[in-house]
Amino acid sequence: MDRKLVKRRSDTAWVIERSGNMHVEGVIYATEDLIAEMDDKVAEQVRNVATLPGIVKGSFAMPDAHWGYGFTIGGVAAFDPDTGVISAGGVGFDISCGVRTLRTGLTKSDIAGEHARIAETLFHTIPAGVGSTGKLRLSKSGIDDVLAGGAKWAVEQGYGTPEDLRFTEEDGCMAGADASHVSDHAKERQKDEMGTLGSGNHYLEVQEVVEIYDPEAAQAFGVREGDILISIHCGSRGLGHQIGTDFLKRMVQTAPQYGIELPDRELACSPINSPVGQSYLGAMRSGINCALANRQILTHLTRQAFEQLNSKADIRLLYDVSHNTCKVEEHAVDGQRKRLFVHRKGATRAWGPGHERIPPEYRKVGQPVLIGGTMGTASFILAGETTGERLAFSSACHGAGRNMSRREATKHFRGRDVIKSLEHKGVLIRSRSMRGIAEEAPKAYKDVSAVVEATEKAGLARRVARLTPLICVKG
Repeated sequence: MDRKLVKRRSDTAWVIERSGNMHVEGVIYATEDLIAEMDDKVAEQVRNVATLPGIVKGSFAMPDAHWGYGFTIGGVAAFDPDTGVISAGGVGFDISCGVRTLRTGLTKSDIAGEHARIAETLFHTIPAGVGSTGKLRLSKSGIDDVLAGGAKWAVEQGYGTPEDLRFTEEDGCMAGADASHVSDHAKERQKDEMGTLGSGNHYLEVQEVVEIYDPEAAQAFGVREGDILISIHCGSRGLGHQIGTDFLKRMVQTAPQYGIELPDRELACSPINSPVGQSYLGAMRSGINCALANRQILTHLTRQAFEQLNSKADIRLLYDVSHNTCKVEEHAVDGQRKRLFVHRKGATRAWGPGHERIPPEYRKVGQPVLIGGTMGTASFILAGETTGERLAFSSACHGAGRNMSRREATKHFRGRDVIKSLEHKGVLIRSRSMRGIAEEAPKAYKDVSAVVEATEKAGLARRVARLTPLICVKG
């Protein structure tokens, strides 16, 4: 990034000062090395978001930020409920994409020599890939039930246990969902896709805990060095994408009637209290429930697979949190608590210790923040910090962040070569798409360790554990 675009405030905070029609400043959280790697487009998008009506306090970007559709991926922005807007681009196309991490009750020694068998069983149990479909076939009314009930619906259908819901954001069901605002086309796309991973950067990964940074938090989260965990990264599949597509068109068309001048049509938005804004909220919340139900069904399938694989396995949900959402939350603004609509696109909610919505088991140490890395490096469990609320509305990074587009990655890497290279490092990959593997090559991403270190240094969240991949199932 051109340093003329930002002004250094601290070791990990870079400011885009207010100018022109910006209502607030922009702030990018990153180390000097990470800011140098970012494209100038990140600063442009952070600046553009700062011009939207009703934005409060600042337009923020996390250390894994990179160029996205309208909003930077890694972007955070909060809006006043009376004067602010809601933006489909500020949520993203994969509504409620998130990470769910499971404890298995197993250690590395428990699965020694079994990696290949585990990989094959999971690969044949977990539907993955472009257009992948599961065994579940839903009618239109069945889809409506999913969109209303989320993970609670899935548990009621026998896909999991009530205990899972306690460790899922929103207790497994997003209030305010209204399936009547979701198009028939979106529902049609989803009817055979429940319980599927999809493609792109989505995965199911078997991981080993290799390092503990915060023993107290790790104990609260129930993880120890040598433990085997499973992380599931996916979202609302075709339904979420169609909701985004449908409403971006509507928001572009209606913006002029509300006097909204868009610096970029990809920033299409509507006043929160407008008919389009309210309709999008009902549809978007339905998308959140779709994603929560999807990850719940995948958890059930994973449990079924491990019942065949290891009688010692006892799979319990550690936590499930999304990173493409807009949520109504209370935050301090100018010394007063205020109700805000917080957009997080490629950014994870990260409540600090003591927050009343954190499960009691974790409340003392802060909310688990689940950070996906790459197939060849590491993932992390962080814990939210109280300072994060003041800095960026209790938000943290969500992953490594791309440093190379998918198209560019396919010019540099071949899927089979990536698989062979990772196998030599002890990581087994199972996928139906060699192109997909090339697009997701580890070198197409930033250094996830640097990203989480910057997140910790900035005071957004702190490191609890580092996990390295053993088996990765991808679309």
